[in-house]
Amino acid sequence: MHNNSESSVILSVMERAIPILPVEDLATAKAFYVGKLGFHVTFEASQGGRSGLLGIERGNIQITLDCPMQGHGRNACVALQVDDADAYYREWHAKVDLLRAPKDEDWGARTFDLLDPSGNTIFVMGPVTAGTKRGSV
Repeated sequence: MHNNSESSVILSVMERAIPILPVEDLATAKAFYVGKLGFHVTFEASQGGRSGLLGIERGNIQITLDCPMQGHGRNACVALQVDDADAYYREWHAKVDLLRAPKDEDWGARTFDLLDPSGNTIFVMGPVTAGTKRGSV
């Protein structure tokens, strides 16, 4: 049995990966996913209903729809929902180039992001906690 103390250290448990899909029109996408596929809305941050972010869920399946999707590598992105975004930032900061430090989002999460070697965005999001302040790490 292989026992490596470094690899057995778990900073935090990643609970799930949530894909972020680019869409041309948020209202059309909402009609399709909610109206036709049976998803329900978990959050919506839109400008006029046509652009912005829409979180949808059905059972254990979660997807975020983004219109227009800008600044995310090749328009492919995965969101990692974690219990402490700052802890992941501190761990990964020395190992990879990160696009920005964690920040509190208006929609209720603390986030930062990085690009993988292929240009795909890894968007890390955790809860905003009383101990975090805008922009602190």
